[in-house]
Amino acid sequence: MDSTVQTLLLSGAQLTDAALERLLPAPDTLPHSIHRAMRHSTFAGGKRLRPILCMEAARMVSGGDTIPEGAANLGAALEMIHTYSLIHDDLPALDDDDLRRGQPTCHVVFGEATAILAGDALQTLAFQTIAALPTAPSSTVAILREVSLAIGTGVGSVGDLKTPLPPGMIGGQVMDIEAEGHPPTAELVEAIHRSKTGALITTSIVSGGIFGASPQALSEDTLTRLRTFGEKAGLAFQIVDDVLDMTQSSEELGKTAGKDTASIKATWPAVYGIDQSRKDAEELIADAFAALEPFGKAATPLKSLASYFVERKY
Repeated sequence: MDSTVQTLLLSGAQLTDAALERLLPAPDTLPHSIHRAMRHSTFAGGKRLRPILCMEAARMVSGGDTIPEGAANLGAALEMIHTYSLIHDDLPALDDDDLRRGQPTCHVVFGEATAILAGDALQTLAFQTIAALPTAPSSTVAILREVSLAIGTGVGSVGDLKTPLPPGMIGGQVMDIEAEGHPPTAELVEAIHRSKTGALITTSIVSGGIFGASPQALSEDTLTRLRTFGEKAGLAFQIVDDVLDMTQSSEELGKTAGKDTASIKATWPAVYGIDQSRKDAEELIADAFAALEPFGKAATPLKSLASYFVERKY
């Protein structure tokens, strides 16, 4: 791994974990069971990629050398949402998985009922955290809207144009469940990936940009470029995830390997094969880079992270 990326990941994870430690209830806070379940899944490991992308986008847009104060709390909120989605995704009614981030999944340790409620509580705490961010009220509202749309089902429209919204994370999960056991098509796989995984990655970058800029200085062009980078990088990330599921072991991944193939999941390699999937991921990252060209050297951290998306082995 490139030393720059290693430093970004380490420092970003430390900032995120410190914020999560501040924000999550202590394990001895009543009711004990749910708070311990929330912490079990949140602190079970993980790369903290979404918060790191958020914080680096905030730094890039702010024009400063350091991550803006408060951005770590926004990143932590996004990690809470991501963790909640993993807790629910692992439940017997969905993917029925016993391993996540190298640890027993939440429902295995605490039971299904507590796991469901732990996921609900993490999502609720995430929005509570965003509402308390140290930023302008208009920016807070914009971030809340951005995040809620990214994790929803595509209800509503974009601005005055009445353009239908694409499904968010939950909508993507529904499509994924309904597609299971059926031969995947290229259109379906792309729709699932852009929604189930890509939407939260994209909103991490866009919401970080909103946080990092003053409301008066944030242009539509900047938002569009951040969104394009997030969409391209997010799709590349999930394509590589699909490839790794087919080529790496459970020990290397920290989760059960080979489940996508066994369940006839709608994955990129199932449609295009492994070699073409890797090429597609590289092309998407090149397009993501192009979107950030106007930011110059300030975009280097985000570009380095995007490169890591396609080069990672777990």
